[in-house]
Amino acid sequence: MHRSRNGSRTFAEFFAGIGLVRVALERKGWSAKFANDIDPLKAEIYRHNFSEVEDKCLVIGDIHKLNASLVPMVDLATASFPCNDLSLAGARSGLAGQQSGSFWGFIRILREMGKRRPGLVLLENVTGFLSSNGGKDFFDALQALNKLGYFCDTFILDAVNFVPQSRARLFVIGIGDSKLECAVHEAYRFYESSVRPAALADFIFSHPGIRWSIRDLPCPPSRKIFLQDVLENIPHDRKDWWNTERASYLLSQMSPKHAAMARKMISGQKYSYGTIFRRVRNGKSMAELRNDGIAGCLRTPRGGSGRQILFKAGKGRYYARLLTPRECARLMGTGETYKINVPLNQALFGFGDAVCVPVIEWIAENYLNPALNESAGRAITSTPLARI
Repeated sequence: MHRSRNGSRTFAEFFAGIGLVRVALERKGWSAKFANDIDPLKAEIYRHNFSEVEDKCLVIGDIHKLNASLVPMVDLATASFPCNDLSLAGARSGLAGQQSGSFWGFIRILREMGKRRPGLVLLENVTGFLSSNGGKDFFDALQALNKLGYFCDTFILDAVNFVPQSRARLFVIGIGDSKLECAVHEAYRFYESSVRPAALADFIFSHPGIRWSIRDLPCPPSRKIFLQDVLENIPHDRKDWWNTERASYLLSQMSPKHAAMARKMISGQKYSYGTIFRRVRNGKSMAELRNDGIAGCLRTPRGGSGRQILFKAGKGRYYARLLTPRECARLMGTGETYKINVPLNQALFGFGDAVCVPVIEWIAENYLNPALNESAGRAITSTPLARI
């Protein structure tokens, strides 16, 4: 595993989106040298936040058509590739799907980089990746990294440990250092922990043919903030809030269980807050309320169902509106300096496809930085490269 000559930590990010991986890694001492994404609307948000675009750090285009020679030598390559075909809510076409299949474009780039290949790789996707096609897609992805000389580790982190948003994601780290390999031979579920639940621990144990490098990781932190802490103070007479008729219709879409929750909030002596997603149940659009101080997972607003609704109630009244882009940014842990200079839907799409910043910071602090330091001066494993 090589280190940059000046001792800095460098990375290239693929499927860069609006740049939240970059936000996180830069906070932990990393420097971006290259970025790629296919979506010009997300790239517009990226450009608003990073001045290096003028140096062509960001290349817009299909990864399948990207020339590997454009990617500089870096310590780390990250890939938050599309989840559309891996999500439980999607078509479940897996890595053969048109969207999630772009993973193979990333693998091609790594293969064609040859000896310039980064010593570390970080993948991010939905937890459905683990079970997609009966686990075959996950196995194939890990095996692809193995064939490129990487040993693999994997874990699951939920953004809810850092911010008031439920957003569990599966991570894979590829380590190009043979001295960090470990054999899988311990007792059943030996690898189970706060970041490796039973299903993931079972996968590790039942696939000893994968070249693993499992790192002991600490428990994620305990979140200290709640939904109401990230909300903007928007007066009730602002047009952001829905009119009485629209808010009443939303209430009428609730099941008896959720309507009872809403009524309890309305009768409260002070205002409380919840979030609502519309979902189709038995062919009927239903409004599902969550009022535990945690927002649902931010999603891309396709067909309207992906828009998360804020429900404010108390003192005999209730109000409803969409979450604002700034509230979404706070739910992703960006900090207040992140710039949002685009229309509402464009911003919601960007945040819905993004990563939670403090989650990536935690990974950098507890995994990437130590792994790079431990491997300083070592070369990437000389295992012969197999064609994929």
